[in-house]
Amino acid sequence: MDSLCVVTEIEECDFSKLTERARPLNIERQRSCDERSLNELTVGFSPRFSVRNTDSSSSLFRMAENLDGVVYSPGRRSGFTTPRSQFGFEPHPMVGEAWEALRRSLVYFRGNAVGTIAALDNSEEELNYDQVFVRDFVPSALAFLMNGEPDIVKNFLLKTLRLQSWEKKIDRFQLGEGVMPASFKVLHDPVRNTETLMADFGESAIGRVAPVDSGFWWIILLRAYTKSTGDSSLAELPEIQKGMRLILSLCLSEGFDTFPTLLCADGCSMIDRRMGVYGYPIEIQALFFMALRCALVLLKQDDEGKECVERIVKRLHALSYHMRSYFWLDLKQLNDIYRYKTEEYSHTAVNKFNVIPDSLPEWVFDFMPTKGGYFIGNVSPARMDFRWFALGNCIAILSSLATQEQSNAIMDLIESRWDELVGEMPLKVVYPAIESHEWRITTGCDPKNTRWSYHNGGSWPVLLWLLTAASIKTGRPQIARRAIELAEVRLLKDSWPEYYDGKLGRYVGKQARKFQTWSIAGYLVAKMMLEDPSHLGMISLEEDKQLKPLLRRSHSWTNF
Repeated sequence: MDSLCVVTEIEECDFSKLTERARPLNIERQRSCDERSLNELTVGFSPRFSVRNTDSSSSLFRMAENLDGVVYSPGRRSGFTTPRSQFGFEPHPMVGEAWEALRRSLVYFRGNAVGTIAALDNSEEELNYDQVFVRDFVPSALAFLMNGEPDIVKNFLLKTLRLQSWEKKIDRFQLGEGVMPASFKVLHDPVRNTETLMADFGESAIGRVAPVDSGFWWIILLRAYTKSTGDSSLAELPEIQKGMRLILSLCLSEGFDTFPTLLCADGCSMIDRRMGVYGYPIEIQALFFMALRCALVLLKQDDEGKECVERIVKRLHALSYHMRSYFWLDLKQLNDIYRYKTEEYSHTAVNKFNVIPDSLPEWVFDFMPTKGGYFIGNVSPARMDFRWFALGNCIAILSSLATQEQSNAIMDLIESRWDELVGEMPLKVVYPAIESHEWRITTGCDPKNTRWSYHNGGSWPVLLWLLTAASIKTGRPQIARRAIELAEVRLLKDSWPEYYDGKLGRYVGKQARKFQTWSIAGYLVAKMMLEDPSHLGMISLEEDKQLKPLLRRSHSWTNF
């Protein structure tokens, strides 16, 4: 217990003050802050902003009209407590079952719901599945926000903020002040009749890796809460503002790195085991980009926030250019890499990372369609990971890290390679699986990440909500509808598994927990977004014209 962070009973007094101050304000403005360009923000902006005017409102109205002729109607609750959906048809029977299962997973601290546990599977050893994970709670939080229940999300944001302030040590090394926990749990003392929170910052995780993504998800969720409720006062609390700045200070600090991307260890995100995603993984870069854009509109431009805003703007420009230029792969870029020369030493080098063409995997030539493309998994000196990662590409679309052209190309790829990426259960977390000698070297012979299982090509139902959001944003709700219908065939019957195995996702994962909370929440969020596309506004950002690349995509590798 000495190595764990425990929040004592004293914290409740501090948080009661925070909650009293965080009361909704009705503030009307001409435009949402999200709609303002980076150039405007560098000049200065008011710390109060409208969140009711969503950054994609006009396109969402058009999108809603195209959903089988359905008329958009805002502000309606959706869930098992609603007898009929807002469009007049009966909800799928799974929806009610899903809501009941989601509510059973709620975790309470001193009478208030503060999150949801990872899984409620009594047939398996709990391990850490009885904890509230920051990344796992995001789809649950979105479901509650869409259902008009924001208090749970506010409690979660405040409690995790409090945990951030505690000293974090692994062995004799102290982590950065801004690190957010991977998870926490509530400890009950029946003798003293008290409850405390215990947090894990990576000291109990597999591989002892701190969660890089937790802080990003926290900022993204704070914006979603603000956008959904219209309550900007929570984001404006001094403690919240400080928490955001601490997270960002970890990422925006200057060092030896020559790239604007974040250097990470293996296992620092959703793929939390050794899977060869060390370096500059697409998932972290996309989340980093989205968190920066969210923070840009949440931070006050006071004395402390102004410097942080300026650093964010500079980083966003560099990061968007780097990702769109070097991580993007389509048929033309693949052909260019195939013809690369090596050992170029000059400022005009085309093969800037000295990638050896012989390192191109054979599968990528057949996988790449004539029409389509995606952000590859990793780019670093002499190394490109050509695997397709679902979360990173979906977040790239939602954050507008991907241009409109690139977003459409990603969806073209998913449609062209439906059997490989979706199969019988959406969605492959990564494609393809690694096996044989490569599996032994990359995973260290990990028995859980065998081929087409778990993180190594497994199918994860939680990714359904991300696929749905990306589909709606790109104007292709039929993709989401098709994926949801596939999931509805088996998810409830199989008791909401954590993941599925096999090339097509046909088999319940060999070590998959049942009643996995984010599988349940992911389904609900997907259904509610498809039913009411205006929900997309809380998790989607429109493209900022100031971040558009100066060069056409087809020339970005060769003309600098």
